[in-house]
Amino acid sequence: MDKNKFSITIQHQGDIPKYQQLVNAINTAIGKDFLQKGDALPSVNNICKSSKLSRDTVFKAYTILKENGVIESVPNKGYYVANDTKRVLLLLDTFKAYKEVLYHSFVNNLPDNIITDVQFHHYNIDNFKTVLNNAKGKYYKYVVMPFNHIDVPAVLSDIDNEKLLLIDWSIHSSDKNNYVFQDFGNAFFESLKGAVNVFRKYKELVFLYPTYTYHPIETITYFKKYCDFFQFKYRIITNPKSFFVEKNVAYLSTSDRMLGVFLEQCRTENFEPGRDVGFLSYNETPTKKFIYKGISVISTDFKELGTKAAEFVMQEKPMQYYVPTKLIVRESL
Repeated sequence: MDKNKFSITIQHQGDIPKYQQLVNAINTAIGKDFLQKGDALPSVNNICKSSKLSRDTVFKAYTILKENGVIESVPNKGYYVANDTKRVLLLLDTFKAYKEVLYHSFVNNLPDNIITDVQFHHYNIDNFKTVLNNAKGKYYKYVVMPFNHIDVPAVLSDIDNEKLLLIDWSIHSSDKNNYVFQDFGNAFFESLKGAVNVFRKYKELVFLYPTYTYHPIETITYFKKYCDFFQFKYRIITNPKSFFVEKNVAYLSTSDRMLGVFLEQCRTENFEPGRDVGFLSYNETPTKKFIYKGISVISTDFKELGTKAAEFVMQEKPMQYYVPTKLIVRESL
């Protein structure tokens, strides 16, 4: 144990319960290697005296740490660090192909003594609250994908800012947060500039933005701006049942489900993607380069997103980073 670095500071007037502060302090010390496997922890009496805490408060904190496998007790000797494994929570929205790329990049860039627990909130605020409330004090770092709900900021405020990394979408973030985001607005606009000449082949651009999508509406705003700037005729389709593929039209879509419908209709109508109709899909996946001679995509780099998130976990410094968005033109345009 590095006695010069390990210390317990309790905010007696803070919003975080004192037992939780003690749990957090010990988890943080283990995460930073100030405490290691086999190190003795301060006695209950010692903490009560030095931090002005009741015995019940200290016992509650140590009980939580024991239940989580962080510490162990030896009769007549005291409490010891049970292992130096660090646990990280990765809370994603849903599991899709491009999220799998993010996940594998994240875990593959972490050392063996860091274990990742991945969970999903499915854009459900009750799930979101349950996962994070149950996770309090159990994890060294929290990597969270937020979503658009009024209660999200309050839930996130219970996590120490230095332990929390927001990823993917900037919704409900501030300049004080740690984050690794993609830009759904201006970066999308700038990337689309590379498709101007390709889009000129078509009489109209149609953005498929089905009502069931959770993709940020900001992208639609910048799509309209793009079409106005380059003088493209355009439409937005939100009702998936009203979509019928038309010749000489290029489609953009945030939904892979709509990509499947598009390809099925092309087969029925005998349309050749890239010649009779066009398609640009949002979010790269490992298979899109192989689907129907290749599906054009506009996407952030989910591998880099995972790598940067892992960097935050391993390094004790702030992280604020936007992952670039890029256009990949394939045969579907």
